[in-house]
This record gives sequence, structure tokens and C-alpha cells, in this order.
Amino acid sequence: MTARFLVLEGVDGSGKTTQANALVAWLRTLGRDPVHFREPGTTPLGERLRKILLEPGRESWHPRSEALLFFAARRELLHCLVQPALQAGRDVVCERFTPSSLAYQGQADADADFILDLDHLVVGPELQPDRVIVLDLPVSESLQRLGLRNAKTGKAMDGMEERGSDFLRAVRKGYLRYAAAREQQTALMDVSGMTAEQVQSQIRADLQELLA
Repeated sequence: MTARFLVLEGVDGSGKTTQANALVAWLRTLGRDPVHFREPGTTPLGERLRKILLEPGRESWHPRSEALLFFAARRELLHCLVQPALQAGRDVVCERFTPSSLAYQGQADADADFILDLDHLVVGPELQPDRVIVLDLPVSESLQRLGLRNAKTGKAMDGMEERGSDFLRAVRKGYLRYAAAREQQTALMDVSGMTAEQVQSQIRADLQELLA
């Protein structure tokens, strides 16, 4: 069977980690051998950069400076883990990829062009995801979910989440723009008000043909 590179995207609080875990479990029931990564992170360098990039209360940086750090983590993940897994016939399930950079750091057209150039250099055509699933959620519900999660875990908002509702609205617009421009490779799923089980059912239905 052909190994697939699957990416889960969405605003903060949309349920990427929950769905990634469920997707990995389902793929195993199909006799596949998936691995699960997160961006930025997973590799030692990625985790160090994650701590820097998501540090609460850190100073503001230029979007391109942020993008360069995200792509450094991305290149390390691709080289050390994603490419070897795919070559070994293992599916890759990744939380976030280049669409996140476009949504978070590419809100200005010039910055989006810069990120697309980086993607061409760092990722290239051979390591593009086979499917990107964007979990779409209104910002009001995103913030509500984040509040409930943080109250339950005692965790503070990270450096991206704490930028507020206007920033998150721009992020959501970025995802919608990405999905509209890449309809053949992207599934845009409205997950507002849905249970985790309902969302997972939609994801599985979307991937049936690709995994056949």
C-alpha cells in the first residue's frame, strides 16, 4: 500500500491533537503503520524552537522572522522523520505544516509570497502532503474551547493563542483562503458544535478514496 502524508490544520482549539490521535488509531485498524508528529516540535531542534516560538508574553517579531524559525523546525522534521517514514511505507499524520505558516505569518500578501518561496526551497514538490484537512471553527468557539481547556489543565495561553480574537480571525481567514485556492488537495470541515466522534467520522469518510 502507498504511504500517505496527512496534515491536520485549524485555528487553536479546533481539536487537531484529538483528531490526530483518533486518526492514527483508525489507520492501525486498517492494517497500516502510521506515525504521528506535531509542528513545531517532535525533533529535539523542533521542540527547542517550539518553546521559543510559543513562549507566553514574548516580544513581537516580524512575521518573516517567525516563519524562518518555523521552517527550520519543518526542515528538521522532514529530514529526520517524515521522509524516512514515508520511504519505509508508513503513513505520516502531522499536526500543522506550511498552511499554518501561511495562516499565522502570511497574513500580508508579501509575507505569504515569502512563505511560499520558503516552502518551495525547504519542502519542495516531493514532500507536499497528500491531503490537508482544515478543521474550521468560528473564533468565538475557538476561544471558548481554549478557555475550558486551560481551566481544566491549568495551562496558560501560548504566545500565539494570547494574541487575541482579531489575530485569530485573520488566521481563520487565512485557512479559508488556503482551502479555497487548493480545493483538490484540501478538505475544509466545519466542526462547530460537533462532537469529536462526528468530526472523526467526517475525516475517515474524506480519506477513504485516498487510502484505498
